[in-house]
Amino acid sequence: MKIAIGCDEAAYRLKMVLYEHLLKKEGIEVKDFGADAGEIVLYPDVAHAVARAVADGEYDRGVLVCGTGIGMCITANKVPGIRAAVCHDPFSTERSRKSNDCQILCMGERVIGEELAKYLLDIWLGCDFAGGGSAPKVARINEIDKMYSK
Repeated sequence: MKIAIGCDEAAYRLKMVLYEHLLKKEGIEVKDFGADAGEIVLYPDVAHAVARAVADGEYDRGVLVCGTGIGMCITANKVPGIRAAVCHDPFSTERSRKSNDCQILCMGERVIGEELAKYLLDIWLGCDFAGGGSAPKVARINEIDKMYSK
């Protein structure tokens, strides 16, 4: 699995924790889209780059972190074909994949700690889209997305 990861300056520390955590996993290739230590960036630029790489099929999934995860999530969801979710608890993390087929996980360094973030990342990586009753809902999301991506 290929993972794209990115952050703004508010979440550099957490991004690095998650990046190192991903590097230890067998079968996962990870690319860091920034920000670098001490670099001030506009989080929409990082979120757009990661979301575009996932939408274009260069990466299977993405991880975005900022102060709250909210700004990254809003921006990522502007990219046609992307479903991103802010997840700070196990149930929402699992459902973001199983029910909503989200390709991008967003978290906030100012909201959760490192151990919880790693735990949630592991849950998210271990889940696949369950389909079933959620399949027509995700299909409808995709139809709506296409209406506005022309």
